[in-house]
Amino acid sequence: MITIKSFVFNSFQVNSFVLSDGTGDCIIIDPGCNDAREKNELSSYIDNNRLKPVALVNTHFHVDHVLGNHFVGERYHLEPTGHKAGKMFWETAREFGSVFNLELDEIKRPVHFVEDGDEITFGQSTLEVRYTPGHADGSICLVNHPQKFVIAGDVLFQASIGRTDLPTGDFDTLMQSIREKLFTLEDDYTVYPGHGPKTSIGFERQHNPFIE
Repeated sequence: MITIKSFVFNSFQVNSFVLSDGTGDCIIIDPGCNDAREKNELSSYIDNNRLKPVALVNTHFHVDHVLGNHFVGERYHLEPTGHKAGKMFWETAREFGSVFNLELDEIKRPVHFVEDGDEITFGQSTLEVRYTPGHADGSICLVNHPQKFVIAGDVLFQASIGRTDLPTGDFDTLMQSIREKLFTLEDDYTVYPGHGPKTSIGFERQHNPFIE
């Protein structure tokens, strides 16, 4: 069984996740830790629970979601995994960060790439990759079917959706991603978004004001 531990990091209140199972293996998703306190909070949880990080995954490469990539990569000897369509964002992360007064360590560029339908495995657990552009090129969601949950990045929030006014954002593309890649899941799938509280596919299908 997968244990989902969430952290809220940096001034953008990014939800960062550590997913682990009974083997002790874990993956780190969207580490947004940006200062010593946040980095210690993340590493203390991993170390105190004797977890072994085996993958660093980014749902997309907006700067608020990659602030801790360098720290995690160096501490646990990991290289980021993501979708190649996000190239523009990791190449310009430092410039975007400066606009929001966010100082990045050395940029950790991904070396492992996934496509729609691929699987990410750790321990005895598997996540299905679903490519979901619209908020940003290179956005992916990670679905676990046995426990019925999805790590949704900035695609779908509780009663909201990801912004589409940033570079490569497109409202129609985002709607297509949500309808074809998320709303094909059953109502009882829990959604863990990149910001804000968790929700469910069923709730968003019925109550999300942005989705007809």
